[in-house]
Amino acid sequence: MVATSVIRRILIANRGEIALRVLRACRELDIVPIAVYSDADRAAPHVLEADEAYRLGPAPATESYLRGDVILEAARRARADAIHPGYGFLSENAEFAEACERAGVKFIGPPAAAMRMLGSKTRARQAADRAGMPRTPGSVQGLASLDEARSVAASIGYPVMLKAAAGGGGKGMRAVFSEEDLSSAFDSARSEAERAFGSGEVYLEKLIERPRHIEIQILADEHGHCISLGERECSVQRRHQKVIEESPSAVVDDDLRRRMGEAAVRLALAAGYTNAGTVEFLVDQNRNFYFLEVNTRLQVEHPVTELVTGLDLVHLQIRIAEGQPLPFAQSDVVLRGHAIECRVYAEDPDNGFMPSPGRITRLLQPGGPGIREDCGIYEGWVVPMDYDPMLSKLVAYAPTRDLAIARLRRALDEYVIGGIRSNLGFFRRILRDPDFCAARIDTGYLDRLLREALPPPSSNASDAAAAVAAAVFEATQSAAGTPAAQPVSAWKAAARREASGATPHP
Repeated sequence: MVATSVIRRILIANRGEIALRVLRACRELDIVPIAVYSDADRAAPHVLEADEAYRLGPAPATESYLRGDVILEAARRARADAIHPGYGFLSENAEFAEACERAGVKFIGPPAAAMRMLGSKTRARQAADRAGMPRTPGSVQGLASLDEARSVAASIGYPVMLKAAAGGGGKGMRAVFSEEDLSSAFDSARSEAERAFGSGEVYLEKLIERPRHIEIQILADEHGHCISLGERECSVQRRHQKVIEESPSAVVDDDLRRRMGEAAVRLALAAGYTNAGTVEFLVDQNRNFYFLEVNTRLQVEHPVTELVTGLDLVHLQIRIAEGQPLPFAQSDVVLRGHAIECRVYAEDPDNGFMPSPGRITRLLQPGGPGIREDCGIYEGWVVPMDYDPMLSKLVAYAPTRDLAIARLRRALDEYVIGGIRSNLGFFRRILRDPDFCAARIDTGYLDRLLREALPPPSSNASDAAAAVAAAVFEATQSAAGTPAAQPVSAWKAAARREASGATPHP
């Protein structure tokens, strides 16, 4: 019998929007939220909103958010019952989870043993084999040499994909289409993996061409119960990094959802997994699915699952960590409506997506029916250059996919971030692309879109007038020393020029 213990104080070992997300859940559960921060984040929103905050160290993550010993010392000083790691940083670090246990602080996540089994991609592939899950052909252990890589590639046939065993986010991944390219790809993949994860171990699998990336959200309590919460479509990616996520997927029907969910639950139970996690799959054009990997933490894109299921995953994570059983069964999980999420970054799509740190001089945030924004910024805040440049997650929910897209377009048109560059305009382009609107997407969709020339100017008179008004408004706002916003009509642009005192355009 698992003992239950009430959690009263949670240290949030993260920053940005996810720290605020967990903080708000704590408040709703009458739990004291405790923040930590680096020198770069002294005035960050999660620090300003927390009941207590403790300094970790200088700006570099290796000297602050990745210092498990310093975080545990902060937890001791704060008398924290538990630590929520969010995602990234130490969220999938089995040694940190064990250190929490030794310190008598509950780690809100899976046990270290399950993390080790499923966090390494090669060990996860071995576990998938034991659980009878379909997976892509290829190696289940790290490649010892280039000769072994050649042998595996020859046995499964090209094209193949090299992948880092220890990480994700596209680091240490190389697509290889012929034997002539394998040597250089093998060396570069290992080198990149070593720099990113401290391990140069790579493995090789068959490359499935034009697949969809579909993931299954799971929840498991400490009483042996595990359920799946439907799927998320994560195929809109740039350099293997997710850009837009949605739930449900247009390609997944009830039968495929059931079979993928059952496979994910089977793997989790076999690994002794508890708390929230995600089992990721590739789905080919014939709707066959193949195990890809497991993320042993809360995902960035969890809001779309929350919206279509009506569940609060962070609340449930905390209740599971307290030893409480899941309050519902698999048969109680029903998906309603459609949700789409955009990851808003401080980056310049017109300059190779280079990060754009700096001061936010103006911030107008969207709202209205069906709009959720998980945000970690405010007007006047300086976006640091030391961390991932994600600013917020903009999510639209509606009864249908078409209406969710329409709501997200409207919200993007309301959203203004001045002083730095962002990818808001990039999302506007994607959400008007015919292939995206028709759900004709796969993991190569965004690369193809980026290779295309920008669409020619519209011949429609009203579109042309709006474009002229936008250009005029941008020029006058820049002259007035304020960031440009996107007007919706010529009359509104003129009114804003008059209000700003700018000289009217002849």
